[in-house]
Amino acid sequence: MKQNAYIAGVGITRFGKHLDRSLSSLAHEAIEAALKDAAIDRSAIEAAWAGTAAAPVITGQVCIAGQAILRGVGIGRIPVVNVENACATSSTALQQGATMITLGAYDVVLAFGVEKLYHPDKQRIFSVFEGCRDLDDPASLDAYLLSDGASSAGAGQTRSIFMDIYARLARAYMARTGATARDFAAISAKNSFHGSLNPNAQFRDVLSIDQVLAAAPIIDPLTLLMCSPIGDGAAAAIIMSERAIRKFGIRKPVRIDSALLASGYDRVEGETDLTTVSAAQAYAEAGIDPRDINCVELHDASSPAELMYYEKLGLCAPEDALALLHDGATSLGGRVPVNPSGGLVRKGHPIGATGLGQIHELTVQLRGEAGARQVEGARVAVAENGGGFLGEDSAALTMTVLSR
Repeated sequence: MKQNAYIAGVGITRFGKHLDRSLSSLAHEAIEAALKDAAIDRSAIEAAWAGTAAAPVITGQVCIAGQAILRGVGIGRIPVVNVENACATSSTALQQGATMITLGAYDVVLAFGVEKLYHPDKQRIFSVFEGCRDLDDPASLDAYLLSDGASSAGAGQTRSIFMDIYARLARAYMARTGATARDFAAISAKNSFHGSLNPNAQFRDVLSIDQVLAAAPIIDPLTLLMCSPIGDGAAAAIIMSERAIRKFGIRKPVRIDSALLASGYDRVEGETDLTTVSAAQAYAEAGIDPRDINCVELHDASSPAELMYYEKLGLCAPEDALALLHDGATSLGGRVPVNPSGGLVRKGHPIGATGLGQIHELTVQLRGEAGARQVEGARVAVAENGGGFLGEDSAALTMTVLSR
């Protein structure tokens, strides 16, 4: 459905290693920042969608994370919906909140996502990702990972199983298009420059292509610097109706033109993948053409994924992704900068907060408040956020189209 909702305020923490901080303290920082940004009192919030994915495993906080967190900032009595939807957790919270605004149920709502992933026990961390597949049918993923003859030894033990998934997708992409590991390294290098300009990014050093290629190998063709790190962090957004925007005198509202949520399914041979279908649907709902898009935040859990998504999001014609990258079109200053925040590989990937981290970046871009990484003239922005794995596709996917 076409949305009729606005982002009135956003807040974010720096993503990174926060072993000394609680889940609530991270969430409070982002929520307080969003309230301050919108210049409203917490008493104006009518409902909240609270996202976290790994917290039950890492911190032990189950069932009532949203209520417990909001209690600490003096918000209670209102409806609180706890959301867990893999890496698309907080973008799902946004989608649900925006939809309820559009339907007229509320005028002012809060969506936030928070995550703690760092833990002394690495196996506990890896177990989070292991559970993002169908555990009743583990053989299907195992067969997929081994279908091109590569070894998956160490998956889930020395690395997240999702790096094996992305490596398998990357090898297929290489075979189809002629892309090389050097092309993937160019994505990491580009985004390292973007991330160096983002004070909230987990990593801010600028990398060369050769440095990315020389980093520790993870699984062919991925090196460490092509893989998103785990992270702790939080992000939040205040969402309003048009009536509330006028009532509170919001200075620079960002319109949510489409906020779409889709789920993985068993595709038959020749059927279009979930991302391509969902992107087309979101653009139709928003009334835009891919050529209208000025900047994009997409789910680069590994650098090859960004290259693959260029096609799926309609940023270029099929088979033209390499040209789009090497022409500089997706770099700051190019035609359609992608991941101006640094993306997941540099900004970080605290899975329950990642989606709203993307929304934070695009909101400040559309307001013209992104500083050194500002995309000039940004008027239309798109976020793509996927998580989990079913069959040969994402289990959960959101597409969000924003405009000013």
